[in-house]
Amino acid sequence: MPSKTPWWRFDAWRLSSRMALLSLLLLLLVQAAGFAVIGTSIQRNARAQLAEQLAVGERIWGRLLDQRAAKLTQGATVLAADYAFREAVGTHDNPTIVSALDNHGARIDAAVAAFLDTQQRLVATADGSDVALQPVLALLAPRLAQRGSAVAAVGQRPFQFVMVPMKAPLLVGYVLMGFALDASLAEDMHAVSGLDATLVLQPAGAEPRVLLSSLKSPQALAQVPADGELLIDGAPHLVRSIPLSGDGPQPIVARLSGSLARAVAPYRSLQLVLGGLTLLGLLLFGLGSIWTARRVTQPLRSLARASERLGRGDYDAPLEHTQRRDEIGELAKAFDHMRVNIAAQQGEIRLLAYWDRLTGLPNRVQFRDSVRAAIGRANSARDHLAVLMLDLDRFKNVNDALGYASGDSLLKGVAARLQQALRPGDLLARLGGDEFALLMMGADARAAAAWAEQLMLAFEKPLTLDDQAVDLSAGIGIACWPEHANDADALLSRAEVAMYAAKAHTGGARVYDPAIDTASAQTLSLLSELRHALEHGELRLYLQPKIALASGRASGAEALVRWQHPQRGLVPPMQFIPFAEQTGFIRRITLWIFEETARHQVSLRLLGVERISVNLSTRDLLDHELPDKLDELLARHDAQAAGFCLEITESAIMDDPQRAEATLNRLAERGFKLSIDDYGTGYSSLAYLQRLPVDELKIDKAFVMAMPGDAGAATIVRSTIDLAHNLGLTVVAEGVENSGILEQLRHLHCDDAQGYHMSKPLPVGEFTAWMAQWPTNRPAGP
Repeated sequence: MPSKTPWWRFDAWRLSSRMALLSLLLLLLVQAAGFAVIGTSIQRNARAQLAEQLAVGERIWGRLLDQRAAKLTQGATVLAADYAFREAVGTHDNPTIVSALDNHGARIDAAVAAFLDTQQRLVATADGSDVALQPVLALLAPRLAQRGSAVAAVGQRPFQFVMVPMKAPLLVGYVLMGFALDASLAEDMHAVSGLDATLVLQPAGAEPRVLLSSLKSPQALAQVPADGELLIDGAPHLVRSIPLSGDGPQPIVARLSGSLARAVAPYRSLQLVLGGLTLLGLLLFGLGSIWTARRVTQPLRSLARASERLGRGDYDAPLEHTQRRDEIGELAKAFDHMRVNIAAQQGEIRLLAYWDRLTGLPNRVQFRDSVRAAIGRANSARDHLAVLMLDLDRFKNVNDALGYASGDSLLKGVAARLQQALRPGDLLARLGGDEFALLMMGADARAAAAWAEQLMLAFEKPLTLDDQAVDLSAGIGIACWPEHANDADALLSRAEVAMYAAKAHTGGARVYDPAIDTASAQTLSLLSELRHALEHGELRLYLQPKIALASGRASGAEALVRWQHPQRGLVPPMQFIPFAEQTGFIRRITLWIFEETARHQVSLRLLGVERISVNLSTRDLLDHELPDKLDELLARHDAQAAGFCLEITESAIMDDPQRAEATLNRLAERGFKLSIDDYGTGYSSLAYLQRLPVDELKIDKAFVMAMPGDAGAATIVRSTIDLAHNLGLTVVAEGVENSGILEQLRHLHCDDAQGYHMSKPLPVGEFTAWMAQWPTNRPAGP
């Protein structure tokens, strides 16, 4: 009988072949993925290289324009220095002026040559084109006066202009010359950098139009909204825009473009070499896989299945083949070690993601999820739930006085005391810092407020930290579902709004009311941005000088704040200070301004600044801890209280006269000078102010600015100065906008003046430079 192949040997061979084929396919997949990654990397590198080339091209473009501007400037300078031309200008000999403009313009191939008077108004042109030039001159002249060169569209044609002052020796006018920008500029750009250049006119209210280009089909560049990738003639290009003419009615934009296909071309040969090597490797691997398939395929499949389990988050089952003493065994041990480590890391991540490590309470993420789940389970027709948000008072003082370890102990003690007051089913969480939150199931506003009152009573018992008793108090905000919000995020936001309202009214509990929500979602966003600005150094200290009218010396300044927003630029104070006052955040801003001023006090005193004024808000006056906080900042920067003048508005005092008077007395005892700001706009009288420890009155700028044309305003200012002097107070007038007001105030014997006539508010560095120049460059008057 013919011999037959044993069935088990046939199955083993078939299994080995299948394993080898599977391995080969796996390698093909890996190589394909590698090629995809390489292709992606090539594209990315080509894009990066092209983007860098575009950045270099922008500098080259600028140099080309600078070279043309230099030629124009030289010609204009020669003309401005020409004796005959200067004599013609002096005698208003227009024919001679036009002739000179014609000759010099033709000599340097200038398309436009014109003469402007000292007010930058058109007097004469070389070619009589004043009708076309006149509309853009109002926008063009200031830019030329500032930078010396500018690009603008005249009659829908691009020109590069330069303007040179003509002095004899005083300024008698300006020489204006311009080149027409044509296709040769784009061709020069392409020859130097390999990039294509296109000039696009973007007139207001009209379709953009291509003025010139080195491309055959540049129309797509007229409609591109921003930098990025664009298809030109079906091929991808990267585009970079360069504004040339500012924000006038006919702005011109230069768009540099480069082909991605040209950038990728050098890498294609490398891909072919890698492809050949890959094919050779696949052939060798296929031959070797047939021999090794039986020995390694099954254990590797086992490890692959284990990796799939790990990918699904199953870290409990140990891996097989860890007892083998070959490479497979080492790999299995490494996989199993990785499984154990990942399991431990995932447990740690879950703990960090949902729990507060200091107190052991749920954190903000878990609390928010719990509120959302509770709302999802509840029925709005019959169920209620409440969120209480709590923020501790004076927690920062504990950290500063006793140290951060004591602050952590305080938070643990508060968490324990809150947990003792919980009802069954309620959830307590620490949101961060000194903020806690409570989710009360089945509680409406009345029940939540009653619980908050009980909690405030429980807080009356001091907490002992290292043998020191620490008084506890907090502001509590309450918001209920569905009365105040329909979803979890809105409910938490409104509880926070109520909490800030409670803290603004010196603590206690407060239920959310739409009336206290000053600007809904925009308000909360602005509050978050203000916090970020304070914590990440986006606020800037500005100083506006005060001038002593008797001596003309700049001996004081007012400290102001500006917000350098990373996206919106320099934000004026009127866009965030009123909001900060409404929410109570103004207290943190005031402390920031005071600390920055204290930090610069010594250096400013060396410049002659004897006293710096800092504004206090109503919120600051109601804070009985304000004097202690200011003392701490003075000690930190070795500053003196006598070098500060704290300005308080009349309305801030009249909101709560008794508390304001108590705070002012404590500040005066510490050596601070006090000033009544915006005097004349409130309801107080000099007789009442005499009871306060104030040293200065600051007359509101509305009266000061109205003095030249309003006899009544001038009478009010004069009377205020006289009465204040009779009471022993100095007087500061703000809003001094011209020399006439300054002279009038000196005649009325006003002590100090402040306003844009002397200087606008300046950053500290610019203020220092201003102080150094003031004695020799001050305005007429002092």
